[in-house]
Amino acid sequence: MTTTKLTLGLAILGVLLISSDNSARAASPQTANLAVSATIGSNCTITTIAVGFPAYDPIVAHASSPDTSTSGSVTITCTKGAATTIGLGLGSYASASQMRMSDGSSTPNYLNYALYQDNGHSIVWGNSGTALLTPPVAPDKTARVFPVYGSIPAAQDLPAGTYNDTVLATVNF
Repeated sequence: MTTTKLTLGLAILGVLLISSDNSARAASPQTANLAVSATIGSNCTITTIAVGFPAYDPIVAHASSPDTSTSGSVTITCTKGAATTIGLGLGSYASASQMRMSDGSSTPNYLNYALYQDNGHSIVWGNSGTALLTPPVAPDKTARVFPVYGSIPAAQDLPAGTYNDTVLATVNF
């Protein structure tokens, strides 16, 4: 019985030693910093609404005054703080720097026109230099709309028909 008591006593003593020593053997917490980063790139989108002119009448209504339109626009949506310029190309049927619409016939006829940044038709809207529209820096990501003003010079002597052109609008950022 003495051996049993001794074994039992040693077992109890071992349990007590192990349980009392757990706090000394518990691992201390370790820490490390985790870096997190993101990059926001400058970005813009561009959409357009077509410029539509009222019926051009070179005999009466537009014999001495141009046909004008204010129906078109360019809309850009850019990252906050983006500095941009907006350009309009010369179109598909330009001759030198003159924008023209075509009637699409086999021997095409061309109707001259111009696009402007302002309602007074004094600032031609083009695709380089001072003809680029330079809006203020984007205050936020809200879409901004810029009207396109058009003018067809008076008294052009052309056959009746439908005249069209396609102009490339570009936002540079």
